[in-house]
Amino acid sequence: MIGRSYEVRTFGCQMNVHDSERLSGLLESAGYVPAAPGSEADVVVFNTCAVRENADNRLYGNLGQLVPMKKSHPGMQIAVGGCLAQKDRSTILDRAPWVDVVFGTHNLHRLPVLLERARHNAAAELEIAEALEVFPSSLPTRRASHHSAWVSISVGCDNTCTFCIVPSLRGRERDRRPGEVLAEVEALVGEGALEITLLGQNVNSYGRSLGDPGAFAKLLVACGRVDGLERVRFTSPHPRDFTDDVIEAMAATANVCHQLHMPLQSGSDDVLRRMRRSYRRDRFLGIVERVRAAMPDAAITTDIIVGFPGETEADFADTLDVVRQARFSGAFTFQYSPRPGTPAATMDGQIDRATVAERYARLVALQDEVSWEQNRELVGRRVELLVAEGEGRKDDATGRLSGRARDGRLVHFRAGPGPVVRPGDVVETVVTRGAPHHLTADGSLLSHRRTRAGDAWELGRTAAAHTGGEGGGTAAARQTVALGMPSVGPAPSPDRR
Repeated sequence: MIGRSYEVRTFGCQMNVHDSERLSGLLESAGYVPAAPGSEADVVVFNTCAVRENADNRLYGNLGQLVPMKKSHPGMQIAVGGCLAQKDRSTILDRAPWVDVVFGTHNLHRLPVLLERARHNAAAELEIAEALEVFPSSLPTRRASHHSAWVSISVGCDNTCTFCIVPSLRGRERDRRPGEVLAEVEALVGEGALEITLLGQNVNSYGRSLGDPGAFAKLLVACGRVDGLERVRFTSPHPRDFTDDVIEAMAATANVCHQLHMPLQSGSDDVLRRMRRSYRRDRFLGIVERVRAAMPDAAITTDIIVGFPGETEADFADTLDVVRQARFSGAFTFQYSPRPGTPAATMDGQIDRATVAERYARLVALQDEVSWEQNRELVGRRVELLVAEGEGRKDDATGRLSGRARDGRLVHFRAGPGPVVRPGDVVETVVTRGAPHHLTADGSLLSHRRTRAGDAWELGRTAAAHTGGEGGGTAAARQTVALGMPSVGPAPSPDRR
């Protein structure tokens, strides 16, 4: 007998993506199965974000669209979790009384129980915990990718940035023991994963609660000793806590990718002070300089907020100056807008939207110029690609596949004749064109290595074909997961530390 079907819809940052994998794993462990593409799920779970602009309007708009579906689908349930649920609590049931379950960031593990209780009692269930009850990494998971995986090393955040509400919703930072992290990494590699991304709100502060401020660098080195692990990435570090031992570990550990995503947020010391970012532009640029000295090929990316309260034209000019000096490979750039519940939302000096938009356009134009120049310099360069699935939106139309280089750059390439190239396989090719946001490689492949990750993808695809796209585990189609560098452009970014 096939169990009730489910669908998880994710909004927000990498932490939410990781949590959604856990929610999917929990539901499948409880007997639910992924809904077939295009079908109506018996259970729809919204894993929400409270940081993005208009996050609440987006949620309630999506919830409203489900009302007629729920009326025509007896027994359908809707659950809302994540940061917005942690923040708004009973407000969600007041505004959307057709929701069946509301749960927060600290009690993901309770979702199957709450769904069953709501169904049994024919009444909505609201349960918000005030502190983390079970570390998410101990929960079952349904990974979104066979070849790449998130590994959480900590949850929560001890910083007090004035634009960010995450600490109040995710709680204080709690670190996992290094042995637990490495055990998960080894298990993932045993399942075929070639690449892992160490995940935390501030990975550089990892180990502080364990009494070992050098724990993160040691963890990178330890990952280098995991047999079969080919690529290690991490996100996101805070410049305040970035230490030279991490740079040394990145440079000396063969499987740690020469890629760094480090949020700048602003190039103005005055704005950084109002943001309560606890570092200044010279410290940030000093880290960039030392990373490039140790790893000249490093691709460095960042986050930048435009139009923070009180930002003057001179402050914005400082940001442009840092972009020119740092020469980022890419950037998540977005326009500041007040987030209710944050100190910045009530600060004096809120900037009009037209001014913010005009500055934003100038920043994007400059970053595009810098990115494009760097990418053109890579033409003729040999690159090793981990083949991805779903990252090239135009791949079907152009006859290309897409993959990530070791430095995280997205490369669209042609496979040519020969054995089928699968997501999770590793190929080598030569860059033939550089664009602002990606590279193209239209020549013949220099090499193609079939991997266990590719085998797992192929097995899952075959099983899905036999079950009509339903069923648990690898049988169902997996959603796209991007673990590489950010893109640049006008789209709003995930908010990072």
